[in-house]
Amino acid sequence: MRSKDVLGIVNILIVAGVLGAISYAALVLQPPEYDPNTLCLSGEQPAHMALVIDKTDLYSPEQARRIETLVLDSRDRLDIGERLSLYELDARGELINTNSFSLCNPGRGDQINPLYRNPARVEARYQALFEGPLQSALADLVEPKESPASPIIEALADLALEEEFDPRTPRRTVVLVSDMLQNSRLFSVYGRARSDLANRLPPPARVAALVEDEYGDVLAGVRIEIYLIERRGWSAEDRAILQAYWSEVFRQLGVREEWLAL
Repeated sequence: MRSKDVLGIVNILIVAGVLGAISYAALVLQPPEYDPNTLCLSGEQPAHMALVIDKTDLYSPEQARRIETLVLDSRDRLDIGERLSLYELDARGELINTNSFSLCNPGRGDQINPLYRNPARVEARYQALFEGPLQSALADLVEPKESPASPIIEALADLALEEEFDPRTPRRTVVLVSDMLQNSRLFSVYGRARSDLANRLPPPARVAALVEDEYGDVLAGVRIEIYLIERRGWSAEDRAILQAYWSEVFRQLGVREEWLAL
C-alpha cells in the first residue's frame, strides 16, 4: 500500500474519531429532560418532602405565622431536584394537595456553579416556576378551617399510597403540623372522662394492625417531623401521654418520628 493511501486512511480515521467524540459529547453533555409540570427529572423518582397541615381545628394568627415560616424553612432545606408538596387535612377531614403544589426544586442562583450556568437566569427561572406557585399555595395553606373529623393516621397512609410518595420514593419525609387529636372511625382521643386518657386509647399495636390491614405497610421507612399545636383544655400531662402513644404507633408501623416545637 502506498504511503499516500496509508495517510488517507489515517486521516479518515482521525476525522471519524473527532466526529465520534463530538457526537458523544453532545449526547452526554446535553441538558437533562425535565417534566414541565413538576420540574422533576423525567424518568426519575426524586426524594420527596411532604408538608401536611392539619386544619381540622382552628389556630391562632401567631400559629399561622409560624406555619408560614416553617413552610419557607422546609423550602430552603431542599437540594436541587428534590420535591416539595403541600397538603392539608381540610374542613371535611380529607387530605388534599393545596393548590396542586408539588414541584421539584429547579435550583436557585446561589445553588449552581456560575462557571457553567448563569446565576441570574437560574434565579429568575426559580422565582417564576417554583417560588411564585409556592407563595400562591401558601396563602391558602395558612387560612384557618375547622372540621368535626380528624383522621390523622389515615391521611398519612393515604399520602404514602400516592405514586410520587410510595415506598419506591427515596428519603420520604413528612413535615406534619397537627394537634395530634385523632378523631375518626379508627380511634378517637375524645371521651367523657378526659382524665382517663391513657386508659381509653386503644392499644398501639391494634391501631398499627388496623392501618396495615387497610393500607399495607406503605408507611414503613417514612421519616416524620411532628410540630405539635397546643390546644386549650389539654394539659402538659395529656400531651405527654399522646406523644408517647403516637410514638409507639409509629414504631409499630416502621416510621421514624421526631417531635419539634412550632
